[in-house]
Formats: sequence, C-alpha cells, structure tokens
Amino acid sequence: MTAILGDAAGSGSGLGESEVPVAAVRVVVVTGLSGAGKTTALHALEDLGYFCVDNLPTALLEPTVSVCQAGNVRRVALGVDVRVGSFLDGVVPALESFTRADRDLLVLFLDASDEAIIRRYSESRRPHPLAGGGREGMRADLGSVAVLDGIHLERERLAPLRARANVVIDSTRLSVHELRRQVIAHLGPGKAEQPRMMTRMVSFGFKYGVPVDADIVLDVRLLENPFFVPELRELSGADPEVRAFVLGNPESIAFMDKAADLLDFALPRYEREGKSYLTVAMGCTGGRHRSVAISTALAERLRASTALPILVFHRDVGRADIVSESTPERGGARGPGT
Repeated sequence: MTAILGDAAGSGSGLGESEVPVAAVRVVVVTGLSGAGKTTALHALEDLGYFCVDNLPTALLEPTVSVCQAGNVRRVALGVDVRVGSFLDGVVPALESFTRADRDLLVLFLDASDEAIIRRYSESRRPHPLAGGGREGMRADLGSVAVLDGIHLERERLAPLRARANVVIDSTRLSVHELRRQVIAHLGPGKAEQPRMMTRMVSFGFKYGVPVDADIVLDVRLLENPFFVPELRELSGADPEVRAFVLGNPESIAFMDKAADLLDFALPRYEREGKSYLTVAMGCTGGRHRSVAISTALAERLRASTALPILVFHRDVGRADIVSESTPERGGARGPGT
C-alpha cells in the first residue's frame, strides 16, 4: 500500500512541479525502517540514472549535493537511516538547507509492520542495527525480542523524518519486484523531469545474425519478397517503390496491425518496469527490403500512438552482397532474397 503525503508533509522545495526550474537538481532522500526495503529502493533509483550515496553522516549531505550539482549531476539519491548513529538527530535541520530554487527535494520513507521486519531479519539472519550487542540499551540475549525492541526504538528515532516525508511506501505485503515497481511509479521515466524510455527499431538480416541486444524480435520473412521483382532487387526498403510494394500487400497491413497492437501494449509497460531503452529487431533474410520498409512504417505509427521517442536503425541495408536465388529461405515467402 502506498500513501502520498500532500500538504501536511510539504513539497520539499516548496515549489510545484511546474514551478521547478528546468535545471533544478532532483534530490531524493531514501529513509525508513531497517528491513523495509531501502536498499531495493536505492538500486531502483540507481537504475533510473540517479547518483546514489548511502549512509552518509549528516554533515556531508549538503557538500555531497553541492559537488554533484557542480558536476552537472541532475539526479541524486541519498540513503539516510539509523546506521548514522548520533548524526541522525541533525538530519531534518540539514534537509532545510536543501530548500533552494535550483533543487527539488523529495523524502521517500519505507515502512513495514513489525511482524514483517522480524520475519525478514529471521530469514536473512542479519542483526538489526539497534538490537543486541549492548547497543542503545538492547540486551544481546533476547533473540527476536531484542529485534522488536530495536524496531520500536528505530521508529521513535525516525519519527521526524517520517513526518517530513513526501512519499511513504508500506512494503509489508510487497515482494522485492513489487516494491521496485512502486518506486518507479513515483520517480521513474515520465515523472517530472525524468527521461522517457528510448525505443530502437532495428532492421536486420537473419543471414548476418540476430542483433545481440534485441529485446523483441519480429520475423517478416513470411511477407512477399521484393527481391523477385527485377526492378526492385537493387533498391532498398527506404526507396518509395519498394516501400509501396511491401506496404501495399494486404498481408503486410495485417502484420503491421498485429505488431502495432503488441507494441502499443508492451512499450508503456516496459517503461513502467523502469527500462531506459528497448530494442525491437525486425528481420528478413538480408535486411535490405522487407525489414527496412516495415520497421520504418511501424516506428512512424508507434510514435503517434505511444508518444515515446523511437529511433530507427537499418543495420544491414548497406551490405553489398545480394542473396542468391538458390539459397533456401525459412518463413514461406517466395524464396531467398531479402
């Protein structure tokens, strides 16, 4: 369950989204109970392009952000929790120094039930930072009770930060993957100044191998082949004559409709999962005719329907060799070709 704390929590910088300067640095302070998922949240932010620093003493928070800002780093995530010990008391006052027109501050607090945290520590066999070993008055011989005492003390010490939070995520019933999705939902691509997922539409020839970075591969060798039209053989799918031949086929139109339906559904969900880029590979035999025409037309269609940035790259269209007619082609078109 996720709760957005609105006016009561404050906006961090005191600016609305539309009022934050374009060059503002987004600073996310990730805090919360030990065992509630702070590490998972920081990893998710790191994958989103944030410069992440964990467990800094309070006095180093402002210098760290200033150094990042001077180095043109526009997204910074700082992990703060009870491991900083006595420095924790000065965290909230330190955050007030972040209130500047060129910074956009957000405090993300990770919470969970006592039972969930005790279970997680039991499964991981790691000691709670405030339980056992004589620290903070905890008794080393109390076992799980010592963990519970540590959780209660931690809640007390983190109360000022929780009150300052802009976003609170309760991870009690969330898996690691679900928690990651929650973080991305609040701070991922498409949110505020975050960049959108970049999609690359790559045409290629199967005879030269499938692109190694392909996330989705579509095979267009089932479509009628311009290779067997003499006046089209030496042209490419970028030429109007070949494009008209390929896209004028009713089967090509049906293929385009089905592929567009698939990608219209898939691309926003890949972005929601936090992918920064996605490669869709479109292959025919030589990567010269059908794959070039279809990938170009499909990219034009998806730009309009998804509003995502889509680049087109024709990997093999410049290959000099033309496939021999004696070469068998898998896919059931009319022979080899491209």
